[in-house]
Amino acid sequence: MFNSSSLSRRRALQALSAMAAAGSPLGLMAATPAPRLITVGGGITEVVYALGAQDQLVGTDTTSLYPAAAQATPKVGYMRQLSAEGLLALRPDALIAGTDAGPPVVIDQLRSAGVRVELVASDHTWDEVRRKIAAVGRASNREAAARELQARLDARWQAVSARVQAAKGPGPKILFVLSHSGSPQVSGEKTAADALIRFIGARNALGGFQGYRPMTAEAMAQAAPDLILTTTQGIEAIGGEAKFWQRPELALTPAFQRRASGKTLVHLDALELLGFGPRLPEVVERLHDQVVKT
Repeated sequence: MFNSSSLSRRRALQALSAMAAAGSPLGLMAATPAPRLITVGGGITEVVYALGAQDQLVGTDTTSLYPAAAQATPKVGYMRQLSAEGLLALRPDALIAGTDAGPPVVIDQLRSAGVRVELVASDHTWDEVRRKIAAVGRASNREAAARELQARLDARWQAVSARVQAAKGPGPKILFVLSHSGSPQVSGEKTAADALIRFIGARNALGGFQGYRPMTAEAMAQAAPDLILTTTQGIEAIGGEAKFWQRPELALTPAFQRRASGKTLVHLDALELLGFGPRLPEVVERLHDQVVKT
């Protein structure tokens, strides 16, 4: 007996098979390859690894040094000196970067070439970390995993923030010194270092200006920091902690007077300290315990 419904189902299956064989979007949907990613910014690259999307990385910038595996990825140069030719040669599907990446003409060239561009604004807040996770999740097609990671980190951040807020007293005065090369600079307001100092429950020893200024004797006398915070790379560049303390400007500070205690100079890896990536809750907790609670 003729069964029209069976015939209809058979024809539908035949049509689907034909579409797959012809390379239609419907037939290729399950086989669509994962997007190829380039990340610019060490904190953004860390998110890729935290999401388990590192196999999608085809390039990173020179600030992307953590985890160690990121150092072996093809490098596209410094974040503000990118080349469209170099980026496009890696055949990326998406670029995830901070809004300071550039030059702007290079970003425009990538968009014109069909590359998806995700730019993350930097404001040195916890929301900056959340924006990085969301951007990587979108670009890598791992939005569900990104939401799970964000939920875990949000809970961790809230717990750490509660610990910091429970601490009594104004906290020590901390001066951040950036001395990777050339003349040392000190951090004022609206910087990643300033935000981190406040996150751990301490006070920035310098205020009244934004960004960085040269480290002068006048600035040191005005700041009178209890503690110096800097990067491990800066300590290594200057030749070690003993060499660091030999700078004459520092002799005017309370931190210098108590340097023999070994507790007035603290340094961490630059990306860990200032990268505003998924390690931020851990860094804030560790520094709070080390320099505020003691």
